[in-house]
Amino acid sequence: MSGHPGNPEPLSPRAKLAVTAGRAAAAVSRAAGRGSGSVIGGRVALKLDPDLLGRLAQHLDVVLVSATNGKTTTTRLIAEALRAAGPVVSNALGANMPAGITSALAGGSDSKYGVIEVDEKYLAGVARDTTPKAIALLNLSRDQLDRAAETRMLAEKWREGLNGTKAVVIANADDPLIVWAASSSPNVVWVAAGQEWKDDAWSCPACGGVMQRPGDDWFCGECGFRRPAPSWALSGDHVLDPHGSAWPIRLQLPGRANKANATTSAAVAAVFGVPPQVALERMYQVQAVAGRYDVVSFQNRDLRLLLAKNPAGWLETFSLIDGPPAPVILSVNARGADGTDTSWLWDVDYGRLAGHPIMVIGDRRLDLAVRLEVAGVDFRVCETLDEAVAMAPPGQIELIANYTAFQDVRRRVGN
Repeated sequence: MSGHPGNPEPLSPRAKLAVTAGRAAAAVSRAAGRGSGSVIGGRVALKLDPDLLGRLAQHLDVVLVSATNGKTTTTRLIAEALRAAGPVVSNALGANMPAGITSALAGGSDSKYGVIEVDEKYLAGVARDTTPKAIALLNLSRDQLDRAAETRMLAEKWREGLNGTKAVVIANADDPLIVWAASSSPNVVWVAAGQEWKDDAWSCPACGGVMQRPGDDWFCGECGFRRPAPSWALSGDHVLDPHGSAWPIRLQLPGRANKANATTSAAVAAVFGVPPQVALERMYQVQAVAGRYDVVSFQNRDLRLLLAKNPAGWLETFSLIDGPPAPVILSVNARGADGTDTSWLWDVDYGRLAGHPIMVIGDRRLDLAVRLEVAGVDFRVCETLDEAVAMAPPGQIELIANYTAFQDVRRRVGN
């Protein structure tokens, strides 16, 4: 389906009915206190018109963003950058499966750009429906193993699904799984965004051989599969563009991972004609993303809310928090949206929290307690957030939680 950005064709009566019914279902869900309603609204709309996602996207210049970690933040940064060139519709709250995406686009009839976060499992299908102009691929690591299968299989699905795509693929040259997935695409822009978590990329995705990793480089000694030369790179606090110019990154979001997200976002914005300087200046507006990085006041204490859903995410988050003796609350659930398998806790180096006073909450606090015991760090198990905050010694509290635990905390603190 070829789009005509800025010049939408009128929706068919069936599509209009589907959009209206979806909005009504979402409104009922909100009124019942069951969240934003975007998922149920999208499901109802797609039931009435299974092709609705494609119809809603046809007038947009679309960019898709997928990864294990960082996709919600990167989607938000890209959306902010592209607003320099025109109105943007985006699923900014992270409802990233087809129903949630459809719901978001239903509100974007006057937009020029669609910036869409996509769950890893659904990337190929959403790309087929929306005919994107650009696709950003950030990283792949183990996550929700009970649902998403292992990373090599996911990379293979991406590789097949993106084979021959007309989209410009903006891909992380430092992640071998991403390079393997993107290499079937004819038009790839490689970004040196870094990769701190390497435990899912020790074997070659092309042949199964052992990867060699001298410094920042990587290659397979058996089949020759290797890191491509990047045209964009994160260098300290600057983005290096393809011409070798260095542009300063000024973000309100913390950490190296977010500088990497900004670098990829600048490369995406350039595909749409937004220069790096303009794109990066606009990204400074982003203070928090769906509650992440927010500092909230609760029981006369400051809590910084941090989301970490899998081993790679926890590793990045440990590098963000204030050093000891800053108090830390950890919360882990294992509900459907988290993945019910908590074996990933053993892949996280909780020894890095040594010296912090640690309080543990959440549905699976005892699983986490066993892991911390083995790691040799001191902790206290608490029944509730209120109890954990009351026990925490003075100072800003760093609160790290996985997905549904994070939502529980946000509801409790009124965020």
